[in-house]
Amino acid sequence: MIIRHEPLVRLVADIFAAAGCQAAEAGRIATMLAGANLAGHDSHGIIRVPRYVEALQGDRVKAAQTLTTIVDGGAFALVDGNYGFGQTVGPLAVALGIERARRHGVAVIGLRHAGHLGRIGDYPETAAAAGQVSIHLVNVAGSELVAPFGGVDRRFSTAPVAIGLPVPGEEPIILDFATSLVAEGKALVAHSGGKALPAGALIEPDGTLSSDPRTLYGEVPPGAVPDPRKGAGALRTFGEHKGSGLALMCELLAGAFTGSGCSGPGPRPLANGMLSIYMAVDHFHSDDGFARELRQYVDYVKGSRPATSGGEVLVPGEPERRTRAKRLAEGIPLSDQAWKDILATARRVGLSEDRLRAVAN
Repeated sequence: MIIRHEPLVRLVADIFAAAGCQAAEAGRIATMLAGANLAGHDSHGIIRVPRYVEALQGDRVKAAQTLTTIVDGGAFALVDGNYGFGQTVGPLAVALGIERARRHGVAVIGLRHAGHLGRIGDYPETAAAAGQVSIHLVNVAGSELVAPFGGVDRRFSTAPVAIGLPVPGEEPIILDFATSLVAEGKALVAHSGGKALPAGALIEPDGTLSSDPRTLYGEVPPGAVPDPRKGAGALRTFGEHKGSGLALMCELLAGAFTGSGCSGPGPRPLANGMLSIYMAVDHFHSDDGFARELRQYVDYVKGSRPATSGGEVLVPGEPERRTRAKRLAEGIPLSDQAWKDILATARRVGLSEDRLRAVAN
């Protein structure tokens, strides 16, 4: 089914308001989740609404939180998100990094104990709009989902990486990916009847490769929120040893270095850690040499002859912009199961049937 963007945002905001969030926070969560769908990252979009509400009601994520400063070194800072919604404490940490980089030219911000930060690409986009290059390494304490290269047992979170560069007068270059072959949310989408997983995205305990989401979730009872801790298998890293090595570095830098905690060993409260570096372009370059070289090189890369007839070389960020334009015009596609799960969550927090019918229509 297809749902228009604006009514979907209003519905999701209503759900979080009814669940106990203040209006501004509810709207921010809804906007960022639906924004992930607009960008084509359905794994980080409104399919997560039931899981977020369940976490809020279980006190695993907290509404109305702000940052606590642990260390303030001027150009660097360590802040604690107090297990607040990632869509609240994440933007606060990014705003801090941008402000410090404006002042010092560079800034390093460690964020620990944040709720799910959503699509990490939002953060370099924000920094790029402020004229800054940024690098973001992320992990999830307490979330063992991914097997290391050469192993079958879960050891890593999906450990995403995002990098952004501003292009004056043009759209930024935004690289955003999980170090797992697919994000866990893509398995959630597949489990809910959406796009199937690529072959070999998962690995069974005996080493057999799989694309069946049940490898990750096990058998999910009707009406239950799929729990990735219930399956016997694991996600695989992308790029064999290369993705595995990068995932390890995300765990150590975003988890251990920030004090947020790595994905294991042992049970730990679920929390995102993020280590971010910001560089203000105007502190590094007094002329347009950087922008000129960037544009020339991007054009050179895109000018490579397509490998397939009618194909095209794209740079990071282009697929998301095209998908965003298409879905703003045509609406956001949702699987029937994902929509049913959102409606069930809406009813559980007390939204009326009239309200739900208004969106469905």
